[in-house]
Amino acid sequence: MNFGRGRSVVLNVGGTRYSFSREVLKDFPLRRVSRLHGCLSEQDVLEVCDDYDRERNEFFFDRHSEAFGFILLYVRHGHLRFAPHMCELSFYNEMIYWGLECSHLDYCCQRRLDDRMSDTYTFYSADEPPAGDGGEDTRPPAEPPPAAEGRKWLERMRRTFEEPTSSVAAQILATVSILFVIVSMVVLCASTLPEWRAAENRSVEEQSRIIEAICIGWFTAECIVRFIISKNKCEFVKRPLNIIDLLAITPYYISVLMTVFTGENSQLQRAGVTLRVLRMMRIFWVIKLARHFIGLQTLGLTLKRCYREMVMLLVFICVAMAIFSALSQLLENGLDLGTKNKDFSSIPAACWWVIISMTTVGYGDMCPITVPGRILGGICVVSGIVLLALPITFIYHSFVQCYHEVKFRSARYSRSLSAEFLN
Repeated sequence: MNFGRGRSVVLNVGGTRYSFSREVLKDFPLRRVSRLHGCLSEQDVLEVCDDYDRERNEFFFDRHSEAFGFILLYVRHGHLRFAPHMCELSFYNEMIYWGLECSHLDYCCQRRLDDRMSDTYTFYSADEPPAGDGGEDTRPPAEPPPAAEGRKWLERMRRTFEEPTSSVAAQILATVSILFVIVSMVVLCASTLPEWRAAENRSVEEQSRIIEAICIGWFTAECIVRFIISKNKCEFVKRPLNIIDLLAITPYYISVLMTVFTGENSQLQRAGVTLRVLRMMRIFWVIKLARHFIGLQTLGLTLKRCYREMVMLLVFICVAMAIFSALSQLLENGLDLGTKNKDFSSIPAACWWVIISMTTVGYGDMCPITVPGRILGGICVVSGIVLLALPITFIYHSFVQCYHEVKFRSARYSRSLSAEFLN
């Protein structure tokens, strides 16, 4: 830098002034600031900053002052975190301006940035192609080729089956699917009633089988169509909801095959038990409602993101259960105190009492009768309340964040649904 007076340089970022020596600018960690050292004229300087005062040797940057303050903290201490109450994308834009990358962020902030960029990418994936950057073109649009029309139709089909709020057809399809799920659940529950399985109700049982077959046919056709129109077949198979669909459909066909090969009144007891187990596995159809309800989607996303907290909660419970079950068995049955509680004859039997006590359920089927055992029971209940409350805060905040994310995505498709109604 061969112009300006004095040995100090002043950076004015959004009204906040910072003073540095000329030697510091040469090896300054921020690439944009270090470029000032190599400027030979004011024209070169104005390519780096927004304005320049030659008399005071002050460089003006019309940028976010608070964000630059956090970036300077990274220069001094080596840790870069987001500024509070500032959008992650806006802070990332400031980072790029000053010559930093997302790899300079701490790991926790990198995860926040990745999640925000993923949501923004989903939001800006518009249905219509973006308008051109040039002037207005009054010429009629060119006729799209057949391949482009086919891809557009395939994408609309994919959104119709995957996003229930993306169009009117998707809304109708989702409503029909929900009705089939409800009907199949009602038939499954009614089929376990003794009156339903009586000998004089054979005709009703036959009708229920027909209804069940129709529901299975709908679910199977829906699953096959969604598989055919999916972009990535391997990714489709790996999705949890698709795995649940497969688990809900497969038992019906297995039970039909076993009935065909073993007979309706087979003497094979194992086959009969297997058929009943497979029939009860159709309860997984209820989880199909997660495709159409924000609450269930939020619950699934929360469990996915909070698996560490859930594991931590299970570890807390298991450790406490091992300690309290051993102590309760010793106090109630292990010591020769004159009265032995047969309900606490073993540690595994005492584990049941510990679980219902820590969760404050208290069925009353077994309880301590000695004074030390009752004192231990009180400590067990209080410890259970404390241990269960520790991870709840993290899970709650994650649930709120997941709910807003799912609601945001649903609102994005609702806008396209409103446009379809208007058109």
